[in-house]
Order: sequence, then structure tokens, then C-alpha cells
Amino acid sequence: SQSYIVYLGSHSFGSNPSLLDSESVTNSHYDLLGSYLGSTEKAKEAIFYSYNKYINGFAAILDEDEAKEIAKHPNVVSMFLSKRYELHTTRSWNFLGLETDRGFANVSVWKKSLGEDIIIGNLDTGVWPESKSFSDEGFGPIPKKWKGICQVAKGNPDKFYCNRKLIGAKYFSKGFQAHLGEAENVNFDSARDTAGHGTHTLSTAGGNFVAGANVFGFGNGTASGGSPKARVAAYKVCWNGCYDADILAGFEAAISDGVDVLSVSLGGRSPREFSESGISIGSFHAIANNIVVVASGGNSGPQISSIVNVEPWTITVAASTIDRDFTSYVILGNKKIYKGASLSELELPPNKSYPLISAVDAKFDNVPPAFASICKEGSLDPKKVKGKILVCLRGESARADKGVQASRVGAIGMILVNDEDSGNGVIADPHVLPATNVGFADGSAIFNYINRTKSPVAYISKVKTEVGVKNTPTIASFSSRGPNDLDGKLLKPDITAPGVSIIAAYTQANSPSEQPSDKRRTPFVTMSGTSMSCPHVAGIVGLVKSVHPDWSPAAIKSAIMTTATTKNNNGVEILDSSLEKATPFAYGAGHVQPNLAVDPGLVYDLNVTDYLNYLCGREYTSDQLKVFYGKPYTCPKSFSLADFNYPSISIYELDVWKSLNVTRTVTNVGPPSEYRVEIQQPPQFQVTVQPEILRFTHKGEKKEFKVTITMKPNSKYVTDFEFGKLIWTDGKHHVGTPITIKYTDL
Repeated sequence: SQSYIVYLGSHSFGSNPSLLDSESVTNSHYDLLGSYLGSTEKAKEAIFYSYNKYINGFAAILDEDEAKEIAKHPNVVSMFLSKRYELHTTRSWNFLGLETDRGFANVSVWKKSLGEDIIIGNLDTGVWPESKSFSDEGFGPIPKKWKGICQVAKGNPDKFYCNRKLIGAKYFSKGFQAHLGEAENVNFDSARDTAGHGTHTLSTAGGNFVAGANVFGFGNGTASGGSPKARVAAYKVCWNGCYDADILAGFEAAISDGVDVLSVSLGGRSPREFSESGISIGSFHAIANNIVVVASGGNSGPQISSIVNVEPWTITVAASTIDRDFTSYVILGNKKIYKGASLSELELPPNKSYPLISAVDAKFDNVPPAFASICKEGSLDPKKVKGKILVCLRGESARADKGVQASRVGAIGMILVNDEDSGNGVIADPHVLPATNVGFADGSAIFNYINRTKSPVAYISKVKTEVGVKNTPTIASFSSRGPNDLDGKLLKPDITAPGVSIIAAYTQANSPSEQPSDKRRTPFVTMSGTSMSCPHVAGIVGLVKSVHPDWSPAAIKSAIMTTATTKNNNGVEILDSSLEKATPFAYGAGHVQPNLAVDPGLVYDLNVTDYLNYLCGREYTSDQLKVFYGKPYTCPKSFSLADFNYPSISIYELDVWKSLNVTRTVTNVGPPSEYRVEIQQPPQFQVTVQPEILRFTHKGEKKEFKVTITMKPNSKYVTDFEFGKLIWTDGKHHVGTPITIKYTDL
């Protein structure tokens, strides 16, 4: 038997279902399944979720033959297995800030007072309610629009609580339990976060101000989330992995509770067709109810086409560095010095060098070199390692786990060397021994020194916090890249935001290294991943929505994208971790600029009909559309995906002998203005815009323009992608739209 999600057509009631409405829907689910299983009693046993408010469907445990029969029922519009998703943090390699005054260093004073009416929900591993980031000091009464609860088990043995800041919490584990049966030592009756991921992400989006936040004394400052005055709610849908059935239940709860923004730091290994993904379907229903959904793009970079959560209605976030480093240097016996990253609180005794050994040289005789090189458990010989600094290669196992293995076999320190894919993207982790992470090129030099030196020695310096680091941000090596594998005509990611070594609140039920042997506890910790960049954007959405409560989710997304920058703090183009120039496939529209997002000048707006037409363009049937939309919808006779009013322009497979036209519509959200077009031309193409001037006389006025893209005469033919940018400016506002073109010589 397996867990299936069964979708039925639209609900007969409107957008505010009564309890009676919901109950009658659930009874109809029991009746439908009961007609196949022999009785409604059997159906009640099999169904573990009835989605009865916004989504019409159920999750049930069925065998394959039953599932095949049910799929034939005329009311069943879609049916798929409840699949597993992962959290988008990079602690462990096999998984696909609240910032101490750095990630949000450039957000002006207005964020300190705005947004008490905004509610940010988080689908994740729960929350640690005692964290100071969720203190309700200075908060007024809970907004009247809030319909949620603080869900606790009978008698509340877990002592979980909510307050005027953390206004709600719910937990959903039936999908996980249906897959795994009873898991040992897991309390399924609590929204308490025992992993730390949910506390970290929720505090990054909406954590209150906390003075003196730091990790073991490093990075000390006042912590605050993107919307420090917002109310927050936790939806615990992840246990050991996150399943479609629980994710959908979380989305439905968040919609009916009345959240304004949903932060979703989880996803699959590769994008799934929208009609078979709980995240796609849940997020569509959220958008249809005017909730902005922000999702992490995944941590499978730098491989191309690794980006996930590519729905056109969500904001998909990549990860980049910030201008703060936690620096620890490697000093070799040949006096060469290499800069690394670490949060080790332990330091080596000074004025002395220590013997240096690579993990391959430290292996047991019967262990394959590739296994030992990454410092896998059981691969290293303590006799060879004791008292030495061990050099481990990054990959496969968690970075902090390598330090635990090194420590177990008696190493006095560890140098963690990046693999080629990770480039120069180093990450500061709270290692259990003196340790530092160096880039690929520096690591190669260290291995060379070991191989060419009879008695190699090294020293690892103690950690120092550096702020105002130049040439930041850079794109994180792990951040998943475009082009969008599901639809090359839609650029993803949409935006990049801080996601490397982000300090935020943490659980007291887990160690900072997440290793069971590590008994340390800390109220704040660093984490890295698109899991961390996603809530930065969710927090910014909260601020924008607070200033512009009447804006649609698409308008808010457009404002964030068109005001982004592709330059770093030195004024040159943003680089990736291998120090090559990054492209829109790494950063989307660019790096988020919170202050500008509140006043974008013009927006590219979209509504639910546009998203349905987009699905029509993907050849969805009217039955498949019922999964997303409560009412029957008829696709238009013709719909061009090229004219989908997205804040980026992606041309996929342009015939080089023809020119191509794309139309877009902008809405004026500023004062009366005259906008002129500026074009950064893709090298082999001519991009022209008609008209070249847009005059707006009032707020809310819409203007259409046409973009024509033609191959330049005498262009040298290239099969790769080309990038450009279209900018509308009135002198004050710069409304930027990235252009990506792939073309084929037909």
C-alpha cells in the first residue's frame, strides 16, 4: 500500500466555507472512496487527510489496484503518490537571516515600526517558541483577521505556547507517518522544532529585535527578521523529510487561518509537473487567496537546470553571500597563507605548527581512497591521525560531521577543502574542533604542499568576524541554477538574497553542528542554503505588503524583481563562487534591494486568469485545471507564453532567421511620469522597443509595449545563451527586466 493524493473537481461553495460546508465535503470523500472499498468505515480508515476548504481532495492509503480503479471515477481529476521533499539547507550535502545587522543592513528605519498587521506563515520543521526572536514585548492585540489556533496535545506535556508575536502553530504528520509507520522517539503531537531549521527560517522572516545576538561570541549585534513587527505562525509539515500530503494540509490551514505571506524553504530534487506537486497546487490556492508565496530555489548548484519551485506564481529565491566573513586562516610550513571560513570556538595553542596529513594518507589499508578523502565514518586510522591537522574533502556527508570524525580519530584540527563544484564558496560552520573551510584552488595548493614535502606542517588561526567585506555579494556555489528545466520560456530563479552563514534563532533540542555527539546548545546559529535566502525575501514581502496592502502578489513580486541590482558593493557585476561573471540563471533579476522595492514606479501585474492561461499554454486539460481553480475554466483559443506578463523575458529556441515579438504591460504605481526605455543589448542580437516613451498621467494607468528581438547581421553563431536587460526609467525609478535568449540554427 502507498499514500495517494486524490483530487476532485471544484467546491460548490464560495471562498469562505462554513463548518457545515467542510463537513459535507469530507462526507462526500468518505462516500466516494467507500464505494470502492466496500464501506464508508473502510474509507474513514484509509483517508488520513480530507482537504475540504479551498482544495477539494483527500490523501489515503491504497493499494495499486484500488488506486487504478479510483482514478477512473468521473469526479477524479488528478491522482498521484504523496512524494518526499527536502529542506533546502546545506548542512548535509545529500539534501538537495535573521541577520545580525548585515543581511538587512541597508533597510532603513521604516522596518522598525511597520507591519504589525502582517502575518507571515512558515511551512517547515516547527518553531522553538521560547526563542527571544518570538518575544511579544511591545506588541498590541492579535489582528482580528487571524482565524488560526495554537495547536497543542492534550494536557500540553510539551509546554508549547503562542503569544502576541508567535500567534499560531499547527502540525501535520499523517503523510510522513503513512510512509514510515511509527518512527522512534518522534513526538508527532507538537509544533515544537527539534531540528532548528524552522526556528531559523521563521526568525529570519519575522523575528523580533534581539540585542547581543551572536554565535559563540562571533558576529555580535542586534538580530531582527525582515519584518520584525510582523506576527508569525508556524506550520510544521517536515519531520524527517516533508511529504506532499502534509504540505498540502499546511497550505490549506495557512490559507484558512488568514496569513498574508508564506515562506516555503523546502522542495524536490528536480522540478515536478505542477499538476503532480503538493507545493505547486497548494501555492496556487494561496495566490488565488491573495497570499504571497516565497520558495527556495534549491541547493543543487552549480549544475545548470537544477532550479526547483519554478511555479510562475511563486517568488523563487537563489542564495548569495553577505558582506560579513567569519575568517580563519591556514598557515603552511612554507609560509603560504590561505583564507578560510569557520565558527570553531576552540583554537589551537599559538606559536606552534602541527603535522599535516591528508585523509587519503590517513586511511585504513582496506578503505578505498575516494571513501577516505571525504572523511567518512570508519575510514580513518587513529594511529596515523593522532595529534595532526587532517585535510578532508567536501562532499556527500555533512560538513560538520567530517569534523566530528576527525575529532574521534584524534585529529587536533581539520582543514575542509572545497570540491571543484563548490569553487571558492566557503562556509562558516560551528565545528567541534579547530577547523576551517578553504576554496578549491587553495585546497589544491595545500594538497600539493603535502605531496611535495617530507614533513608537512600547518597552523589554523582563531576565528575573526570581518564586516564590510568587498566584492560581495557573490552567488553561493550550492545555489541551484537555471535555465528552468520544466519551462525554458520562464526565467527562474526570480531573485537572489542572503543565504550563506546567516545568523538566526535556533532550537535548544539540537546541537549547532547537528551531530548527536555534540552536546553544545546555542540560541543563535549560522545556517546556509536557499532555505535561508527564501525567508529574507518573505520578510521584505511583509514590508512591501504593509506599505501597499492593495497590491496583488504579482505586483509585489514585480516590485522586488524590477528594483534588484546585478552589481556588487564594488559597483561591478556580481560574480559566482568560481569568480566568473554570474548570469540571470544564477540570480534571476538580481540581488534584492528592500528600500527600492517599496517604490518601484511601474509593475508587471498578473492575476489568477493569467496563471490559468499559462497552464493552458502548457496544454493542461479543463480537468487538470480543476486541481488549481475552484470553478470550471475554458482555455482561450490562442495563448502565447511569450506574452505572459512576467517581469523577465526568456526566449527559448529563437529561430535565427526570424525576428520575434514579445508584448508586456506595465502599470504605473507612482506619480504621473514619463518613462524612457534603455536597452543593454545581448551581444548577438538587436532588441528594439515600441513605443520608446511611455507617458503616465495617473496611478493605476496601464501601458502596453512591444519588444522585437532580431539576430544581428554578421553575428557569429553561438548555441549557448545570451543575456541583456530592458530598463524603463523616469530619472528616479529604474524598472529592470532581464532578457535571456537561447537560439537554434534551424
